[in-house]
Amino acid sequence: MPTATATPEPEAVPLSALQHWRYCPRQCGLIHLEQVFDDNLATLRGQAVHTKADLPGVDTAKGVRVERALPLWHDALGLIGKADVVEFLAAGVPYPVEYKHGSRNKAADIAACDDLQLAAQALCLEAMTGQPVPEGALYYASSKRRRVVPITAQLRADVAQTAQAIQQMLASGQLPPPLAGAQAAQRCKGCSLQERCQPQATHASLMAARQSLFDPDA
Repeated sequence: MPTATATPEPEAVPLSALQHWRYCPRQCGLIHLEQVFDDNLATLRGQAVHTKADLPGVDTAKGVRVERALPLWHDALGLIGKADVVEFLAAGVPYPVEYKHGSRNKAADIAACDDLQLAAQALCLEAMTGQPVPEGALYYASSKRRRVVPITAQLRADVAQTAQAIQQMLASGQLPPPLAGAQAAQRCKGCSLQERCQPQATHASLMAARQSLFDPDA
């Protein structure tokens, strides 16, 4: 009698991958599938912002316990990573704070990338502690101010859907295509992986392949 083949466990998705995917699925694939990364001024500034938050430690500020570089996971969603800062409020309710470089006055679609990563941290904390996490905050270094983010039902659904999409990409081993149109013009310009990605050349190749598929005589 043949032995049943066990279904392989889906690969754990780093929390940062959700932000990368929301910004650009191809960027996410280059980083988390092909394991490549290049720095530019923006990424170096981001690393500088995280210097202190990446050092594990526990402090108390105004009666609130503050943990830095706290490991996080969510087994059901297949998420793993760490929080820059988690403040434990009254009754032990966790409050995640993600550090970002730049100003909090980002375009809404770019800010949504940060919101998704923060929401994923909130869901991990809920699963780990059993406590509800109704909101968190993003701290922007240039503004030196926080932006409070409610962890809405829509954000929760987006976290689950994005984690699943990334798991499918990792399982398939297929690099997503580059962005196109106005979205590409905005996001590719600021991406440190633009030279590796070659979005214009890749997009042209895809269009040529489609043309030959539908018009063999082309």
